[in-house]
Amino acid sequence: MSERRVVLTGIGVVTPIGNDIPTFWQSLTEGRSGISRFEAFDSTKFDCKIAGEIKNFSPAQYFKNPKSAKRTDRFTQFAMAAAKMAIADSGINLDQVDRNRFGVMIGSGIGGLYSMEEECKRLLERGPSRVSPFTIAMMISNMASGIVSMEYDLRGPNMCIVTACATANNSLGEAWRIIKFGDAEGFVAGGCEATITPLGIGGFSAMKAVSLRNDEPEKACRPFDRDRDGFIMSEGAGIMVLEEYEHAKRRGAPIYCEIAGYGCTADAYHMTAPMPEGEGAGRAMTIAMGHGRVNPEDIDYINAHATSTGLGDICETKAIKLALGDYAKKTMVSATKSMTGHLLGAAGGVELAACALAMKHGVVPPTINLENPDPECDLDCVPNVAREAKLKTVLSNSFGFGGHNATLLIKAME
Repeated sequence: MSERRVVLTGIGVVTPIGNDIPTFWQSLTEGRSGISRFEAFDSTKFDCKIAGEIKNFSPAQYFKNPKSAKRTDRFTQFAMAAAKMAIADSGINLDQVDRNRFGVMIGSGIGGLYSMEEECKRLLERGPSRVSPFTIAMMISNMASGIVSMEYDLRGPNMCIVTACATANNSLGEAWRIIKFGDAEGFVAGGCEATITPLGIGGFSAMKAVSLRNDEPEKACRPFDRDRDGFIMSEGAGIMVLEEYEHAKRRGAPIYCEIAGYGCTADAYHMTAPMPEGEGAGRAMTIAMGHGRVNPEDIDYINAHATSTGLGDICETKAIKLALGDYAKKTMVSATKSMTGHLLGAAGGVELAACALAMKHGVVPPTINLENPDPECDLDCVPNVAREAKLKTVLSNSFGFGGHNATLLIKAME
């Protein structure tokens, strides 16, 4: 039997810079920031007052039964929206596929933080009898994957991976692996997150991990810039439809690219800090290139994890140099988080969408706010202005608290 290949046929995004593909892509190429003062709750007592919020979002339209939206947390609502977009974008008729061989793999780094905070408040103020019977179902991280499978009657493999900010890349990578192994013909896969809450903002602020550039929200996320002071929390979802190549070909599916490689490693070093020399992240890139049967000189572009933290950006620069060697400085590297902020468990899905669209349109999104490059981040970071380039092979990095590293490799279709 010939080797099974996996292709990306549908994209769905809910992001601070656009809740549909055209708006999202236009924002990326124009270098438009989605960061602003958050409106979800009163920021008076919080050091950090900025985030990448999804505004004017109406979840009911993404459910077959609009009332069902009220029984789900915000992170699941984002997943439903992005999944519906991805399925529509793929052009797939689910009535014509074997639903037992079509799976869902949607993860979330934190899960239902909105529901947990709301129900804790209700418990303390009104007593246990007033806690919603939907509390646990709304809160648990696997519910987004479960609800999407129920909505579309997809009965193939269904899991929820939780690896902090590497979640979406791991979800997409493991879906890729299952399709290649032969246990599924397709997946709806990616990540979702909704943590712009008092506990979410408060927790990351207490860690001194987030930017305090409250007076200049659009300039606050500054990956690779000497004056960066932390990341920006964002929310949303990035969901893809992945299919076995022959399955997609038979139905005449539009194909963005081939998912050709996936590497995952652990730093085994620290709860929140990356390995100082980037060894674990570098190995993830090397493994992905090995699966894709490509060499360092073949990599045209890397969508960096690059969260705009002092340590993280430097360590990723070192990791890229470990993986690409002499070709590191010849490879375009950009950080789309400079525009979207950090979507945590959804970040990898949104960034793979950016990579696939960059490949389709021949344009590399910029790293905005890169005004004073950090000399320790001495790569070609595509500063401030998008760049036209034909892309054949692209890497997308995601790294998470707990030492999780996950890299995806995509190739243009021949």
